[in-house]
Amino acid sequence: MKRLVLSTLSLSLLAAAGAASAQNSVTLYGVIDESLTYVNHANGNQKLWALGNSSAGDLAGSRFGMKGNEDLGGGLAAIFTLEGGFDPSTGKSQQGNSLFGRQAFVGLTSNQWGTVTLGKQYDPLVDLVQPITEDNYFGSAFATAGDVDNYDNSSRTTNSIKYLSPTIAGFQVEGFYSLGGVAGSTGSAQTWSIAAAYNNGPIGIAAGYWVADNYNPSNRLGWGNSSGASPTSTGTFDGDAVNGAYASARSINVARVAGQYVFGPFTVGAAYSNSQYKSDGGSLFATTEKYNTGQGFFNYQATPALLVGLGYSYTHSSGDTSANYHQGSVGADYSLSKRTDVYLVGAYQHASGETGDASSGVVTPTAATASIGSYGYIGTDSQVLLALGLRHRF
Repeated sequence: MKRLVLSTLSLSLLAAAGAASAQNSVTLYGVIDESLTYVNHANGNQKLWALGNSSAGDLAGSRFGMKGNEDLGGGLAAIFTLEGGFDPSTGKSQQGNSLFGRQAFVGLTSNQWGTVTLGKQYDPLVDLVQPITEDNYFGSAFATAGDVDNYDNSSRTTNSIKYLSPTIAGFQVEGFYSLGGVAGSTGSAQTWSIAAAYNNGPIGIAAGYWVADNYNPSNRLGWGNSSGASPTSTGTFDGDAVNGAYASARSINVARVAGQYVFGPFTVGAAYSNSQYKSDGGSLFATTEKYNTGQGFFNYQATPALLVGLGYSYTHSSGDTSANYHQGSVGADYSLSKRTDVYLVGAYQHASGETGDASSGVVTPTAATASIGSYGYIGTDSQVLLALGLRHRF
């Protein structure tokens, strides 16, 4: 009888341990995305063959991370994520050599009340608007010229507090505030954003607004490198040829809206963004530089394993200088398994008009040059990029 009682108790403890294991977990995960890349005009008129790209992934930036949750009872759980980016070509850390340069946050989540998280995080436009753009399917080759609107997630934010609502009848909202930490000037170096999304069946619609401030008492040296304090959000300057002259902006304001519709094996989508790089007395330019971008894409799921897509993006800058960027992109992604795929993406961009040049210490007009997506290669007035890659998730 005693043996039977002990056996029953042992089985009960094992069952309880199994349930606890299911409710409380830590997961290691990651992505390795590597490609052979060709650019016809990478440094002016020079051709480039390279393995990968140090400033951007193709379909997804390579990363390694861990995430976990603990069931606190009553539908409440504690969560955390630690995630760092790396360049698989060299093994070097990305995002300024930070250990967890992509994400580092802790929070509480409830199915009834939503989720609150604290730390280094993505903003609401990345969380809610980006998933229904072509960046979600084919990445950087379809991004806005120079990524002036953070279409490809060039910017990340520290010291942030974020709230994500539960999904109610397809609707979800997210609010976000990052404390600048400047003594005596609460609003300086802050970032704030809000976005909303509706996803129901074949329809997805989302919109949001993002503002990042760069503290500037005097003698600003550039975004994230000003005298005094650095902003909480890094700048969207992956394409220096497009917006690099405006790195002395006091603030960057971005409004974005996107929508997609799925019918059978087809997905169509469109997006619009307005980005404003605003100046003050410490900036190297006097007039707000505005970038208006319209985009469209069409995808076809040819087979369960093969996705093909094409997209078009048009960006017009105005204000301090005026330029036009026309970009066409194509892509094909073939899944070898649930975790491994091979892909081929390409883009052509043509630039015209004038952009800014800050090399003399003040922004002056210069001929606009092409710079596809967030890759950061500076071309002539045109540029072609092709990337053949392999992506593995673990």
